[in-house]
Amino acid sequence: MMIIDGEGCVLGRLASVTSKNLLEGEEVVILNAEKIMITGNKDWAYAKYKQRVDRASISNPRDLGPKYPRRPDDIFRRTVRGMLPYKKSKGRVAFKGLKAYVGVPEEYADADLVAVPEAEYNNLKKGIELGEVSKLLGATF
Repeated sequence: MMIIDGEGCVLGRLASVTSKNLLEGEEVVILNAEKIMITGNKDWAYAKYKQRVDRASISNPRDLGPKYPRRPDDIFRRTVRGMLPYKKSKGRVAFKGLKAYVGVPEEYADADLVAVPEAEYNNLKKGIELGEVSKLLGATF
């Protein structure tokens, strides 16, 4: 089992490392999902996720799909799902091995954390935390 602290990591980089480990059969736990960073302009990031949350079916506006999450842990899970072949059995099994949490649950308080140096947020001027985007989208966590 691989336990990663998401604080200060870039969303896409962390998701790609996570998906690769999941496909190898390892279970991955992500802590502090609300502190994962999205690089770029704050307004752009909010507009991108707001557009996804508000999207409705063109053919039938009363149809409620596709659903897109608002909570930071669920946004991270959805990002990883996009990097997995989740429509095939191999991808479904791999996706079930992912757990993401807002904050640090008591069961993982004393766990040894694995560092992911290729996902660290270094020397970037623009960025917003996943928790801030979630709050702008109306999530409560």
